[in-house]
Amino acid sequence: MSIQRIGTERRRMSKIVIHNDTIYLCGQVAKDASEDITSQTTTMLEKVDELLGQAGSDRKHILSATIYIKDMQDFAAMNSVWDNWVTEGYSPARACVQATMARPELLVEISVIAAIKS
Repeated sequence: MSIQRIGTERRRMSKIVIHNDTIYLCGQVAKDASEDITSQTTTMLEKVDELLGQAGSDRKHILSATIYIKDMQDFAAMNSVWDNWVTEGYSPARACVQATMARPELLVEISVIAAIKS
């Protein structure tokens, strides 16, 4: 059982960890935290797409997603972006919780577990 770590520039975490055929992504946030929830969710999911591609997978192979949202009043707007991003028939297991974010301007963060494409 080998473990591959990608993007280990920061001592505290790897961007991607691959163990057997499972991919674990570190928490992803928006590219521009000054934007609204729709833009933050969109760019956050773009980063997920990029990392999954780098790891040999895609959104159709996501097994589980945990979404952290700063304010549940943004839940519907975040879900609108999410629902358009998830490929029909490939919805992962998902949880969404309200959370205090690492930086006050962040509105949403996601943690993803996926399978490698076979």
